[in-house]
Amino acid sequence: MEVVVLGSGSPLPDPDRAGPSTLVRTGAGDLLFDCGRGVLMRAAAARSGAGAFVALFLTHLHSDHLTDLNDIVTMRWATSFAPSPLRLFGPTGTGRVVQAVGEMLEADIGYRLSHHADLGWRPVTEVTEIGGPTVLELNGIRVTAAFTDHAPVRPTLGFRIDDGGRSVVIAGDTVPCSGLDGLCADADVLVHTAVRRDLIEGIGLPRLTDVLDYHSSVEDAAETAERNRVGTLLLTHLVPAPEPGTDDEWAGLATARFGGRVIVANDLTTVTIDG
Repeated sequence: MEVVVLGSGSPLPDPDRAGPSTLVRTGAGDLLFDCGRGVLMRAAAARSGAGAFVALFLTHLHSDHLTDLNDIVTMRWATSFAPSPLRLFGPTGTGRVVQAVGEMLEADIGYRLSHHADLGWRPVTEVTEIGGPTVLELNGIRVTAAFTDHAPVRPTLGFRIDDGGRSVVIAGDTVPCSGLDGLCADADVLVHTAVRRDLIEGIGLPRLTDVLDYHSSVEDAAETAERNRVGTLLLTHLVPAPEPGTDDEWAGLATARFGGRVIVANDLTTVTIDG
C-alpha cells in the first residue's frame, strides 16, 4: 500500500504545490481523494492518470478540493478506447456539482464527438452521495466514510482505507471531532490538513485568520494522531506554505504532541506501508 501526495497546497496558488489531492495505491488499484488544481500533472509524475483511477472520493465541495474534476472527467473519457465510467463518491450535493461540470463541458464534448469517429460515447460519471457513516467494498478494499467538522461547510467527510491489514485515513478539512477519531484508531498513516496558527495570527489579515476556526492546527492534527495511536502523521494542505528550510519547524510542533513519525508533505511525497 502506498500513499502519494499529489497536491500539498491550499486555495492560495503556489508554484511548487498543486491543490489538495492524495493518491492511495492499493491491491485493487489507484484511489484518488480530492482533485485540486494540477492533479493530473502530478498524477502523471506518479505514473498514474485519469484512466487508472478505480474511484474518486471527495471530502467536501470547497472549490480548492475539486477544481480539476472537469479535467479528470474529460481526460478519462477522451483517452479511453471503450466506455469507462468514473466512479465518484462524495457528500450530499456532489451530483449537482457533477451535473454542472457536464453542462460546462457540453461544447467540448460535442467538438470531440464530431471530430473523432472512434469516440462514440459520452463521458459518464457514476455518483454515489454519502449521507452518513458508510462502508464501501471496492474489489476487496474496504473504504469507510464518516462525517467530520468543517462548519459552516456541511457535510464534510473523512475516509479510511483498509487493505490487507494496512490502513490509511484521509482527514480532509476538519477540526478535531469524534467522526475523525472513529476513523483514525490504530491507522498506519493519517493524512491530515494543517495550518500554522502562530504564523497566521502574526499575519493578521481577517480573511486569513478566519480559516483558524474550521481547520486543524499542526498541534490539533498531532493530538488527533496521538489520541488514536496512529503510526505516521502526514501533514498536507499547509497554510501558509512552509518557507524553504522550515519543514523541521513544522514537524517539531507535531512531535511535541505525537510520539509517532511525522512527515511534512511536499508534492509527490510518498509513504509506503509494508504489509
